[in-house]
Amino acid sequence: MAKDLISIKDLTPSEIKEIFSLTDQLKRNKGKFSKELAGKTLALIFQKPSNRTRVSFEVGMFQLGGNSLYLAPNEINLGVRESIADVAKTLSRYIDGIVLRTFEHKNCIEMARAASVPVINGLTDFSHPCQALADLYTIKEKLGNFKDLTLAYVGDGNNVCNSLLFACAKLGVNVNLGCPKGYEPDSEVLKDSRSMAKMNDANINLYNNAFDAAKGADVIYTDVWVSMGQEKEADVRKQAFQGFQINSELVKLANKGAIIMHCLPAHRNEEITNEVMDGKNSAIFDQAENRMHVQKAILIELLGS
Repeated sequence: MAKDLISIKDLTPSEIKEIFSLTDQLKRNKGKFSKELAGKTLALIFQKPSNRTRVSFEVGMFQLGGNSLYLAPNEINLGVRESIADVAKTLSRYIDGIVLRTFEHKNCIEMARAASVPVINGLTDFSHPCQALADLYTIKEKLGNFKDLTLAYVGDGNNVCNSLLFACAKLGVNVNLGCPKGYEPDSEVLKDSRSMAKMNDANINLYNNAFDAAKGADVIYTDVWVSMGQEKEADVRKQAFQGFQINSELVKLANKGAIIMHCLPAHRNEEITNEVMDGKNSAIFDQAENRMHVQKAILIELLGS
């Protein structure tokens, strides 16, 4: 595995499977790995607030015997008070790894380039690799394998969608995208992920209709319509996404037993109804839990001796 985890695009299918295999071990036998990262410290540089990302990394690092150091936005003021490169070079003298949760993807690339320790992308406007890895691990856990599976992603073609496309393409999972016009994934991401998917006997289809995307799906996945930093677009977005809600009518079009996923936080009864989110087929809180288990595997891969 490379020094850093910036995008799933950079991982090979075998590297993803290795992370999943280690995750299996971590979930089965937590005590076995309780000293794996003893004496090591992880810096968490967050320009965006977080629930799951911060808690899962902090608790995960603790369970591996290591320490974590949370650096809030006003403590570093990344790129303003001090350049990203200088922060990376300085922290590399103190700590063993960095998780960066930031706005622009280029910040993560710059941090990784300047740091001599591993850098993990905790979220950028382009990519959310830890989320997508936990999602695909959850799918494997629930459905057994990836062969002939179809994931329907309904909603905004955002950073989570980008990472899911790369992950599914690498593992041979078919993807049906249901996005309103003007809210499709980045064209280069679509092009690259379709090329990867073809090599792994999978297809990526794009629809501007949620119901077309959901037909015959084994997994239905959604995200909020208005993400952090898009609040000024809220009214326009909510109008554009009418008809893209995950509700019982949409779920009926999927295969029997299809699982429901959401990366959280959710705006209940907006992009997903309470009935579906809390229903028997919901894997939403399982995937939230798996963030920690998968990230522990990533930490061992990158920070372990």
